[in-house]
Amino acid sequence: MEDRYNRNILIGNFGEEGQLKLRTSRVLVVGAGGLGSPVLFYLAAAGVGTIGVVDDDVVNITNLQRQILHFTSDLGRQKTESAQEKLTALNPDVKIVIYNCRFSNENAEKIINGNVEGDTVGLASDMSCLRSGGEYDFVVDCCDNYATKLLINDVCVRMKKPYSHGAVVALRGEVMTYIPGSACYRCVFDTPPEDGVLPTASQIGILGSVAGIVGSLQATETIKYLAGINDLITNRILIAEANVMNFISLKVKKRDSCMCGVIE
Repeated sequence: MEDRYNRNILIGNFGEEGQLKLRTSRVLVVGAGGLGSPVLFYLAAAGVGTIGVVDDDVVNITNLQRQILHFTSDLGRQKTESAQEKLTALNPDVKIVIYNCRFSNENAEKIINGNVEGDTVGLASDMSCLRSGGEYDFVVDCCDNYATKLLINDVCVRMKKPYSHGAVVALRGEVMTYIPGSACYRCVFDTPPEDGVLPTASQIGILGSVAGIVGSLQATETIKYLAGINDLITNRILIAEANVMNFISLKVKKRDSCMCGVIE
């Protein structure tokens, strides 16, 4: 373990203890596209013990400009299967669990609780320090629509499950982390915008490297949380404006009427 993760272990407030925490952690990533690709890549490279991937889509030619886990030879394949293959090749010691389905009201809590069986690949070597329990410790929102983003928020708040929100379009991205007790995504966006109000990536484009920036930030937040490193992007939203290469941090105040305040 020390050789593969040497550069992690050398970090002052990380060390072997932080690496072991990653090894025994379980992370669920919703979406294996533009954001999910860098998130999944860096979580697997860092040595997160179990990574779940939820996506019901197949690889399309328009994905390849930014979705770095998928290659031209993967066109038409399930994104989860394509991602699983690359991640296992990168780090066979990581357990990859795939769910070829849409994250929905019917299955969200069951998947997070580990009550939905997924296809598993990985664990080519030592399994002794992996947890047997199926519940995920952290959720990463890498989806591309507001309805699912709000669903992820609501389920995680209700289950008191920490998660990272990420979004990207054109040259702009945003990241926010929720932990029980902090402001949640609904404190910023209470209801999804009506169809056609906000432009989508299919309308105004998206620069692949910007998706990489935002996904890398989400992976960093996830790793920091799991390793016990403080100073997360909580009670604020970090906005990346790549056109002027500027990062803006806006405070987010918890609304008394929001579900995160009621449940707490």
